[in-house]
Amino acid sequence: MSFSWVTSCPDWEARIVARQTLTPCPPLFPEQAAAAWAIFSELRMVDAPDSPRMGDVVEPWVREFVEGIFGAYNAETGRRLIKEFMLLISKKNGKSTIAAGIMLTALLLNWRLEGEYIVLAPTKEVADNSYKPIAAMIRADDELGALLKVQDHIRTITHLTTNATLKVVAADGETVSGKKAIGVFIDELWLFGKNPRADAMLLEATGGLASRPEGFVIYATTQSDDPPAGAFLSRLLYARGVRDGKIDDPAFYPILYEFPQHMLDAGAHRDVRNAYVTNPNMGYSVDEEFIARGYRQAQEKGEAEFRGFLAKHLNVQIGLALMSNRWAGADFWERQGLLERTFSLEDLIARSEVIDAGVDGGGLDDLLGAYVIGRCATTRRWLGWGRAWAHPSVLERRKSEAARFEDFARDGHLVLVKRIGDDVDEVAAIAAQLEKSGKLDKIGVDPSGLGGILDAMLAADVPEEKIIGISQGWKMTGSIKTAERKLAEGVLVHGGQPLMAWCIGNAKIEPRGNAVLITKQASGSAKIDPLMALLNAVSLMSLNPAASGASFWDN
Repeated sequence: MSFSWVTSCPDWEARIVARQTLTPCPPLFPEQAAAAWAIFSELRMVDAPDSPRMGDVVEPWVREFVEGIFGAYNAETGRRLIKEFMLLISKKNGKSTIAAGIMLTALLLNWRLEGEYIVLAPTKEVADNSYKPIAAMIRADDELGALLKVQDHIRTITHLTTNATLKVVAADGETVSGKKAIGVFIDELWLFGKNPRADAMLLEATGGLASRPEGFVIYATTQSDDPPAGAFLSRLLYARGVRDGKIDDPAFYPILYEFPQHMLDAGAHRDVRNAYVTNPNMGYSVDEEFIARGYRQAQEKGEAEFRGFLAKHLNVQIGLALMSNRWAGADFWERQGLLERTFSLEDLIARSEVIDAGVDGGGLDDLLGAYVIGRCATTRRWLGWGRAWAHPSVLERRKSEAARFEDFARDGHLVLVKRIGDDVDEVAAIAAQLEKSGKLDKIGVDPSGLGGILDAMLAADVPEEKIIGISQGWKMTGSIKTAERKLAEGVLVHGGQPLMAWCIGNAKIEPRGNAVLITKQASGSAKIDPLMALLNAVSLMSLNPAASGASFWDN
């Protein structure tokens, strides 16, 4: 049997707003889909009043998702044609119950003796939450109770005929190496994004599919309460690419409940009346009054709390983390990244009439940050572009951020140098590029780190008089306030680099008399070096340097 199919859903924006399902294609093998649904629909939703049958209470999108998974299996060849599935959905939409039903159905349909199925959870708590509905479904049905052995202490279900098992594993306390799983359900993928070992762990967990042609992997998750990173970010971007038709992969099946970009740009996600967009179970497992009350409470607690609520209950991706003691400029940073198309350093140089730059950091436990600000020749807006450097040892010293650093490196915004000193040489090369353009005014550097940077820049033929030390501490108050105003006024624009958004989200303000400080001490262990480089550049551009070279607008 030979046929073709696609798993893209190019009209998803219209469909999700119209409350239509996002199923990209019908079941490839309807008989297999029907057999699976016959089992799934009879399972009991134990935590609902009167423990109804799943088939009586789930919404149509659930049935289509179940049929899509099991209907991808070709019984004649023993091969599953769609192997990876991803469900991105807001909290309280029955994800754990759906996971329980799918994995139980898979165990019951399995023909392979001694087969293994795994629900992989990021923590013990999530594992317990994932296991409980599975055990409850079995105990609510006498036939299942006679067929399946439940072992709560090891979170394992064993099929007494095939001796196949369904095991719920906590990634933070149990190993997944050596598993030969037929089916793997990855729960709360967003939490794996915070684990630098997640990619290796997921590879181990899914490695059995190489010898299990009937196998599958299902990723299920809500949005992250921080800017997405690591294993979560990479798979989310891939799923979006397949959904939008930018990536041709008919073996990947994405169902992503998130707001269309035009609604985000218009702020429509902040209107509680639109909460249904990412909550397909609104009015069922999702209580409308709970969402409405949560909206009001989160808004009253401030922007940071409201963003957290939007992330978990409306799947709104956080681009910049906002803390209660955040730098005021952070409130305007994301907006100013939307005003301009993404531009490179070369674009900035071409469009500017005069350029200033700043450099900061560079210790073994730090990033070395460089930031360039050019004053646009036609609009006089300040155009911003940044980059950072780090030695790979920082991935060991900062394991909690290793996955994020690797994301920035793939984006090209962070360079992982092989040798200490290469970072300074690359900064010097950028300085030389700015000087060669004829538009460089000055480069501002933290005086405490001036030595090595000065030597490298002089070696790159950057004039010494253009490299100056910028007073730090309370004397940076003027630069901090200027940057805030330029962002709020819409004057300072940038290319929306995730690295810079992360650094600005890390920054904490420390009032001191009439001054305000953004210091590494106030920000704890979080990295802010590229932001400090930005402030060094702002201190120079705020002096309104004269244009020194020709410029043009680069379209």
